[in-house]
Amino acid sequence: MRYPCGRPGANRATLVPVSNDLPPAAEARMAEIRSSGTWGSALTADEFAAVRSAGFEPAGQVLGAAVYNIGYTGGYGCPGAWGGYSYAWAPATTRTQVSSRGGYGSFGPLVNTMYEARRKAISRMVAECTELGGHGVVGVRLTIGSFPSGGLEFKAIGTAIRAPGARPLRHPFTSDLSGQDFAKLVHSGWMAAGLVLGISIAARHDDWRTVGQTRWSAGNAEVTGWTELVNDARHDARQQLAADVKRLGGEGVVIADMDMRVRERECPAQEGGRDHVIEAVNIGTAIVRFTSSHSERDRQTPLAIMSLDPQRRQAARVDIGQNRR
Repeated sequence: MRYPCGRPGANRATLVPVSNDLPPAAEARMAEIRSSGTWGSALTADEFAAVRSAGFEPAGQVLGAAVYNIGYTGGYGCPGAWGGYSYAWAPATTRTQVSSRGGYGSFGPLVNTMYEARRKAISRMVAECTELGGHGVVGVRLTIGSFPSGGLEFKAIGTAIRAPGARPLRHPFTSDLSGQDFAKLVHSGWMAAGLVLGISIAARHDDWRTVGQTRWSAGNAEVTGWTELVNDARHDARQQLAADVKRLGGEGVVIADMDMRVRERECPAQEGGRDHVIEAVNIGTAIVRFTSSHSERDRQTPLAIMSLDPQRRQAARVDIGQNRR
């Protein structure tokens, strides 16, 4: 099987440029793996067989981590309650604040930190892949955990794979696809370009209309403010994901994880008021086409059609019998 990364367009940049500045502990671990002649992985037996069927072999388990202290988030103001005064004939209403648009009360600085931390963890994982002579990383899992002394640990872990005999890649690819899904992608003429992220935090103050729609006396009714909050957060996260795919030169994206978390807080600018905050995170793999041979072959293959009408099938058999005579 030909190695797909050698084709034009498949050798695209990964999420961030690879850095060779690995921590001493990681350098020692890479040297030990190379000298031992063995490899480890996070693949199941089925995933291993699938990766091998696609022309790759495991090079070793790789990881990257970064611990960040979260200080200024940018969301200390009230997202909307400050923006207008209430009159008997024209009550003030709230607008949803989305991180990508900035504005008072948005969480833009926090989102930027979340991008930076994840990408730094990914870049260190890719650097380990390069040290092992890998061409890419599959089965990547991005996790966030609390650090005992404070702050958050951002971790990326996966399995580096390589195609025997293929030239090294300047930018190894990354993918959160399982071994089976990665093999299906390659066999269908597509290749992973890199992990892509779409992160958005949206906040909205519970204005007079929202409070009225959530009272027991309102009955079964849509809470329009909360609907707008959910839609804005999801839409912004998808837009950020699409921008990341475009930055990598991908033709599309396959999504593995779409997470949304909702929390409520006391409004920092209005006593007794409440705000709702949504964090939407989309993680996927940008993909590019490296060959069209499969699609061309499928178009040239004749399609056999059998009628479901028993009379027409009987007539067809009679015609075949007469032609044989």
